[in-house]
Amino acid sequence: MEPIKQHDKRHLDTMPAGSLGIIPVTGCEEMASEIDYYLTRWRAERESEHKDSLAYVGYNRPSYIIECNLPRFGTGEGKGVLAQSVRGMDLYLLADVVNYSKTYKMFGITNHMSPDDHYQNLKRVIASIGGKARRITVIMPYLYESRQHKRTARESLDCAIALQELVRMGVDNILTFDANDPRVMNAIPLSGFDNVQPAYQFIKGLLRSVGDLQIDSDHMLIISPDEGGMKRAVYYANVLGLDMGMFYKRRDYTRVVNGVNPVVAHEFLGSSVEGKDMIVIDDMLSSGDSILEVASALKKRKARRVFICETFGLFTDGIEKFDKAYAEGIFDKIITTNLIYQRPELQDRPWYMCCSMSKYLAYLIDTLNHDSSISDLLDPREKILGIVERYNKARAEGVKFQ
Repeated sequence: MEPIKQHDKRHLDTMPAGSLGIIPVTGCEEMASEIDYYLTRWRAERESEHKDSLAYVGYNRPSYIIECNLPRFGTGEGKGVLAQSVRGMDLYLLADVVNYSKTYKMFGITNHMSPDDHYQNLKRVIASIGGKARRITVIMPYLYESRQHKRTARESLDCAIALQELVRMGVDNILTFDANDPRVMNAIPLSGFDNVQPAYQFIKGLLRSVGDLQIDSDHMLIISPDEGGMKRAVYYANVLGLDMGMFYKRRDYTRVVNGVNPVVAHEFLGSSVEGKDMIVIDDMLSSGDSILEVASALKKRKARRVFICETFGLFTDGIEKFDKAYAEGIFDKIITTNLIYQRPELQDRPWYMCCSMSKYLAYLIDTLNHDSSISDLLDPREKILGIVERYNKARAEGVKFQ
C-alpha cells in the first residue's frame, strides 16, 4: 500500500450525503481494507468549516467498514446478516463476482463460488439493508454477466436483467470498470451508471517498471487487439500523442466452440511496428490465447517490445502458457489491476505487474459521498500528461523515476 502524501487529499467542501459505510461482499475484504486505510487518514486530517454541524456526525471514524455475514445452511442456501444498523447511511457495496477462491459447503461438498453465487450474495446484502439506507452504490469492477451484453439470437440478456433487478431492489448508482460494452447501461436509463477506465494507473505502472521508454510516435504504438477495443485505444493514443494500430478477428461462423465462433486469424491494420515498443490495451485477459496470438503477430512484424495492459487478469486456463510465451520472447510485461481476485503465484512471475486501484476507489467513494463531481477522476488526461512529463524529465536527468 502506498503511503499517504500531503497532495493525495482532495479538497471537498460540500456536505456528505450521509454517514459513510463500506460493505465488502464475500471476496472483497482485502480491497475494502485498503480503501478504508486511505479514507480514515484523509478524513482525520481534513478541515471544514461545517465539521461541527449535524451533517458531519460520524464523519471521522476509526473504520468505515460495516461487517456483513453471509452464512450458508447445509443445503447451500444462504442469508445476509448485517452486524450494525445502517439507517440513513450512504453505503458502498463492493462485489467481485469472479473471485473463484471463495468456497462454501453444500451437502458436505466444497463448492467454489461462481459469478452467480457472488451476485446472489450481493442481493442478500441489499435485502438485509431493508431499504433503511439513505443511498446505495454498488461498486462491481467486473460487471456481472457483462460478456453477454447483447442479443444476437434467441438467448438471454443476463447483464441487462441484473442491472434492472439491482435498481428495483433500491440501488441508486452502479460503478463498474471497463465494461465489455458500456451501452448495456441503456437497460437502466434513469439510474446512475459509471464506467471507469484505469488509464492513469496503467501509464503510471508502466513508467515505474520500465525506465527507458521513449513516448513518441517514432518509438511507440498503441495497439487494440480487436475492433471492440478501438475507443479505448484511441483515448490512450490521443492523450499520449501516439499512433495506433488494430487487429480484427476473422472468425469461422460455421462452427461454435465454447459458446463463440472460433477465431481463424488475427489481421492487422496500422502503420509499421518495426523497432517500436507496443502497448496493447484490452479489457480482460481470459484464457489468453487471443492476446498471445496478437503479441506473437507483433513480434513477427519485428516489434521491439510488447507490453500488455489488461484491466482484468482472469487467467482462466492457468499461467503456464504465459511462462512459456515469456521465455520465447513473445511479450515483455503483463500489467493488470487488483480489481478482481489474483492468484497468488502471479506475484512471483517476472513478467507480471499489478496496478493497485484501491486509492483510486477511495477517491471515488470519498467524492461521491460528498455529492461532488467525479468528472476529473473519470478523465485523468491532465494527470497522465503530468506523469509523462515527470518521467521524461527524470530520464533526461539520469535519475530513476518514482
